[in-house]
Amino acid sequence: MKIVVIGGTGLIGKQVVELLSNQGHEVNAASPSTGVDSVTGQGLDGAMVGADVVVDLTNTADFDEKVVVPFFSASSHNLLAAEKKAGVGHHVALSVVGTDRIGAVGYFAGKTAQENAIREGGVPYTILRATQFFEFLSVMADAGTRDGSVYVTSHLMQPMAAQDVARIVAETAVSPAIDSVLEMAGTERAGINEFVSRVLAAHNDPREVVIDTDAGYFGMPIEETSIVPLGETRVGDISLKEWLNQP
Repeated sequence: MKIVVIGGTGLIGKQVVELLSNQGHEVNAASPSTGVDSVTGQGLDGAMVGADVVVDLTNTADFDEKVVVPFFSASSHNLLAAEKKAGVGHHVALSVVGTDRIGAVGYFAGKTAQENAIREGGVPYTILRATQFFEFLSVMADAGTRDGSVYVTSHLMQPMAAQDVARIVAETAVSPAIDSVLEMAGTERAGINEFVSRVLAAHNDPREVVIDTDAGYFGMPIEETSIVPLGETRVGDISLKEWLNQP
């Protein structure tokens, strides 16, 4: 099976490429650094030749709606147009748990635009929504730091290891398209403050974690269960404790 991984040089992409390659698939790790840019369309037609599956792991670190909406809109439309032209049979995209509930706000506005484009794109698809990665808990702490303390909400989260995300993405890529959404999350559900506290403690970080009910999620307002899955969920294997103890 020929599989094109868009964003194949990123955190999740590298692992997905390795997993699929080790299974004997022909994998193309496509990204701007390899001459394939989904936002401009550069290199897409060539990358899609003979492809059975396209895995879309494109991302932007910017949470501004003025950036993320045009980014995900252009990228998704260009990808799907190239896939239709090449006869690709399965489009797999990584999205975020809560996109359907938080709606068109901040980063989620971009993910909403991406999911809508996929549903209307005419290519069989599977949308995988993941919770936050363990790798980003420190980023959340830094974003909430004021005057030496970390201000975060106690609303629930269920983060997971990027390794688990990559494994489930790879499994989905070689499975039939479902034309629907699958959600995945970590092994444990608790308050954001609890997870951040545990990560800081593991790193011997002296910052105090303070519960701020108005902190939201990177400036976006959320409710108690906005960013945790509410229905059927694929649960990862790696707990935060196990992840923190990895070499």
